[in-house]
Order: sequence, then C-alpha cells, then structure tokens
Amino acid sequence: MAWGFPIVNFVFWVGIGHAGTLISAILFLFRQKWRTSINRFAEAMTIFAVVCAGAFPGLHIGRPWLPYWLFPIPNQMGMWPQFRSPLLWDVFAVGTYAIVSTLFWYVGMIPDFATLRDRCKNKIGQFLYGVVSLGWTGSSRHWHRYEKAYLLLAALATPLVLSVHSVVSFDFAAAQLPGWHTTLFPPYFVAGAVFGGFAMVVTLSVPARQWFGLKNYITMRHLENMNKIILATGMIVAYSYTTEFFMAWYSGHHFEQFVFLNRPFGPYGWAFTIMFCCNVLSPQLFWFKKCRTSIPIMLFVAMCVNVGMWFERFVIVTTSLHRDFLPSSWANFVPTRIDIMMLIGSFGLFFTLFLLFCRFLPMVAMSEVKGVLPQAHPHHPDENHAQDGGQH
Repeated sequence: MAWGFPIVNFVFWVGIGHAGTLISAILFLFRQKWRTSINRFAEAMTIFAVVCAGAFPGLHIGRPWLPYWLFPIPNQMGMWPQFRSPLLWDVFAVGTYAIVSTLFWYVGMIPDFATLRDRCKNKIGQFLYGVVSLGWTGSSRHWHRYEKAYLLLAALATPLVLSVHSVVSFDFAAAQLPGWHTTLFPPYFVAGAVFGGFAMVVTLSVPARQWFGLKNYITMRHLENMNKIILATGMIVAYSYTTEFFMAWYSGHHFEQFVFLNRPFGPYGWAFTIMFCCNVLSPQLFWFKKCRTSIPIMLFVAMCVNVGMWFERFVIVTTSLHRDFLPSSWANFVPTRIDIMMLIGSFGLFFTLFLLFCRFLPMVAMSEVKGVLPQAHPHHPDENHAQDGGQH
C-alpha cells in the first residue's frame, strides 16, 4: 500500500483536468455558445492539473531523479520499459493529453495575445506578447486558418476525454485484484473525471468572477449550466457505485464480495461514508433551481465533490489492498507526513500556476466573447442605444 497514496493523487489530478477539454472541445463541436466565457481558464486548469498529475508517476517510481526511464528511449544499458505495464500506458496517455491540451489552449489564445501586444505599455511585455502571437494581424486569411486549426484540434481533443481516463483506469482494471478487476472502470472513471473537473471549474470561477470583475462575462447562466452537468455526471457516478455492489453480489465470488462489504463496514468505512455523502448526496441539491443559482450552495457542493472524488480514489486503492487474500498480510495504511505534504504541495503548485495565469494571460477568451456578445460590457445604456442607431 505504500505506493498507493501517490497513485490516488495522480488519478485525482488527471481527473481534474478533464472538464477543461470537455468545455473547450466537445461543447465547441456542439456549438454551445455558453462555453465562451469559461473555456479559457477551464483549459488553463487542465494544463496545470496535468502538470500536478505528471509529477506523481516520477515521484512514486522510487528514483525520482530517473523519471526518463519511464519513456521508451534508447539508453546506455540497452533496456526498454515494460510495455505491458499500465504505468507505461499512463505515460503515453497523459503525455498525449498534455501535448494536445496545451496546443489547443495556446492556439485559442493567439488572437488575445495580439490584443495584449497592441495594448501593452511595457517594451518587454510587447516583445514577449509579440513572440507568442506569431505575427497575428487579424486579417481574414489569419482568421480562416486559425478557425480551421482550432476546429481540427477540438476534433483531436474530443476522443482524449474518453481515452485518457479509460487508460488511467486500466492501472486497476487490468489487475487480478478483487475490487479492481472490472470492466466498469473505464466509463466510471471518465464520468467521475468530468464530475470532479466541473466541480473544480465552479470552485475557481466563482471567486474569479467576484474578485476580477467578470460578473458580466461569467453569468449565473454559465454557473447553472455547469451545475446541471455536475448533477448529471453525479448521477452516473452514483449508478456506478450501485453497479459495483450489485456485480460483486451477482458474481458469487467470495473474495469480491468480501472487498465490497469491507468498504462500508471495514476499518475504512469512514472514508467510504465521506465519499458517498459528498459524491452522491450533496449534488442532489442541484435538482432545485434556487440551489443551482445560489453562490454559497454551489460552492459548498463543488467543495464537497472535490473532497469526495479524492476519497473515491483513496477508497478504490486502499480498501482493495489493505486486506488481501491472506489474513496474515492484513494491515491498515496511515499516510506519512511526506505523503500529506506531497498532497498539499500539489495543491500549492496548482493554485500558484493558476494565479500566475490570472496575472499574465487573458482569463476570458476575448476574441470569442466579442463574436458571441458584441456588447458584452455595456458602459451606459444611452451610449449603446446611440451607437446601434436606436435599433433596441
């Protein structure tokens, strides 16, 4: 069980990154205009969550100064990684996800970088924004190529939402261990990742719109739509929990049955209770419009889901490992101070990167918002009335 804690954190952070790609790619392909105000920092959240996730496989291999051994590259010993290891599948899946998500995020910001380049008063800022805007002039040819590239990257990123967390679930599903060896894990992990990811987007967007004056852009409609997705994916997660217990009973496999009885009634019953209350009971508040549109309630539910999704991974890993086939090998796992500090440190890294993003890069997709809402930030009703020729 000693390696279990880094894996719990790894799966948690990979899951957090899924909402950004879903908001950006899938909602873009379905032409959902409401995504425009929230897609930029949801994409940023994806990149930073994948950075946090990527640290844990390197840390838990036991030799963190040799993480390149995970990659299939020639080395001086003529050794290759074990391609049948789910750890190596993670390297490919998360590496692909990080590359495509970063490209998608960057390409979407090119017009906004040009705006920052033109408005920046600082020579260093003008130079840096000029480099990353790639000579953008706003010509029709640039827009045509930009939109084509953005559409292609959205189409590439869409299958990644389903494939990446499915591959991460194979870390467990490909093992013969009771409680892990199940075909339910790929869809269950994908739904849970979107569920936890949207909760994190709500957790970040509510303070952001309050502190950075974005209430005209991130409206209550955006928050309510995200809360509806949290409710829908939360119901899928609740159904998955039920299915797990049903299949353990229906299989007639006594080791499998023991594992699932041990989860709610064993030494880690408290963790199962936290997981169940946070992931199944708290989202039920979103059936009511008053709760979906109440800032304190949606923040409370989002925080509950963030906690519950971490405990879900903890329950899956720990309760399946701590009581094995032999009672003589039974033991309880208590995280060390190093484990706890690594978890806290990953949150510190995530929020540091997010705050740096808020400081130096556009938090809202300016070019997209201008296209969807020509008068997204009215200064005075009479001014607007005069500007549009009194058409309103």
